[in-house]
Amino acid sequence: MKRNAKTTPSGRIRSNDSGDMPLVYIGVGANLGDREGTIKAALERLSAQDEIEVVRVSSLRETDPVGYADQPRFLNGAAALETDLPPNELLERMLAVERELGRVRNGPRYGPRTIDLDLLLYGDAVVDEPGLQVPHPRMTERAFVLEPLAELDPELVIPGRGPLRALAAGLH
Repeated sequence: MKRNAKTTPSGRIRSNDSGDMPLVYIGVGANLGDREGTIKAALERLSAQDEIEVVRVSSLRETDPVGYADQPRFLNGAAALETDLPPNELLERMLAVERELGRVRNGPRYGPRTIDLDLLLYGDAVVDEPGLQVPHPRMTERAFVLEPLAELDPELVIPGRGPLRALAAGLH
């Protein structure tokens, strides 16, 4: 059952029936096919799950590829989620949505993709497990991640790294 949620000044979600939950941020991107349509479909598939509510979505922006230049430009953005799922289970749900939308992982690292969903932040949590690092390990190096996050919450603080504004200013 979806909750009627409100964001508190601390950036946490207050739900009417379950107390506080962390605000989760994910990165969204695509550079193959109908990029905008695929991003929208991914967010709809996540939101259709009872345990996940998409509460805000940034605007999407055209970006140049990073790490593997011989590919089409990306469309990137970010979304804020409310969820009861632990970080590793949320990641598994995100990877399942990627597979449903045609994502394959047999090409070059940072290569073209129909959809890319990255778990960027899970409240104030710091997670370092095989296959999962939160905050996302390269997020502070990429304007295409920080800019949409700043659009969603300019006062955001990245755990262990500092204020989003300062991190974004360091990239320019």
